Amino acid sequence: MRRLKSIVLISLILTFSLKGEGTKSLSLMAILPMQSVKHDAYIGRFAPSPTGPLHLGSLFTALASFLHARHHHGKWLLRVDDLDTPRNKEGSVSSILKTLEAFALHWDNNVYYQSQHLDSYHHLLSELEQNQLTYRCNCSRKSLAEMFPDDTPKNNIYPGICRNKSLPSDTQHAIRLKTEPCTLCFQDELQGLISHDLAKQHGDFILKRKDGVIAYQFAVVIDDYLQGVNHVVRGSDLLEETPKQTFLQQLLGFSTPTYLHVPVIVDHHGYKLSKQTLATAVDTKSTNKSLFDLLVLLKQNPPDELDGASVSELLDWAIMHWCTDELALCSAISL
Repeated sequence: MRRLKSIVLISLILTFSLKGEGTKSLSLMAILPMQSVKHDAYIGRFAPSPTGPLHLGSLFTALASFLHARHHHGKWLLRVDDLDTPRNKEGSVSSILKTLEAFALHWDNNVYYQSQHLDSYHHLLSELEQNQLTYRCNCSRKSLAEMFPDDTPKNNIYPGICRNKSLPSDTQHAIRLKTEPCTLCFQDELQGLISHDLAKQHGDFILKRKDGVIAYQFAVVIDDYLQGVNHVVRGSDLLEETPKQTFLQQLLGFSTPTYLHVPVIVDHHGYKLSKQTLATAVDTKSTNKSLFDLLVLLKQNPPDELDGASVSELLDWAIMHWCTDELALCSAISL
């Protein structure tokens, strides 16, 4: 078995020195059939979870992702993140698709469902396990909360309790990825240079949950590779999670997409609009008014004469004039 020996950051590119093997990644790309695309072709995506209808915050992100892709003459793909089955709600997928269509946010290719790619996730998880880059963990949230009652960022980092336990496979367990002290850097197109010490700021993170569900961090990396995604436009609430994903990309030998994290919309209390904060579903009866208001929130400064224009006219103008300069270094926008 190959063991991870060291992790070195060189020119913002993470490489891995595997004992006796020289410096290289796991080179697993040939295992998975990536979509065939031109090397310089822009491919973006929007990836909602089917836990309810789209609300204004998620439509805001979808619109930004769509406009960025179309402005760069690229493809815009739609992925349904439906792995977290306990949270999925019946009818949500249909509702999401209808809302996107109502706003003329038409996607390319067929809708990609995570639940149809379980074999890919499990295969690569097995590869990581065989290379001794993961370990089983039976710690519960409750036990960790009791151990670290002070809910600070430092205490949210897993302390490696199970790292050297070698738990048997027949016990209920999660799978964690081993991390080592290293600095990961990436340049976000809006938020600037992001630098994280993975071990200190994140620790060994979960790839597969105790209930058998593949973790978001792991699935999204594989999904982006399989779909050929090379530009990711999403909410700034996921900015802190990106170093975990770039770590996995380098470990698996996948290219790292270009990232652009747009601000999230927050309510008058400062909370992000979400299903957890009971954000209401998008009203599809006045799509042109809602679209105009979203362009204002996105700081696109649509001219007054477009107020009342059709959805297609608004989108044509927005694609042509799309500019993110006024969103730079902004992580939240209030309603």
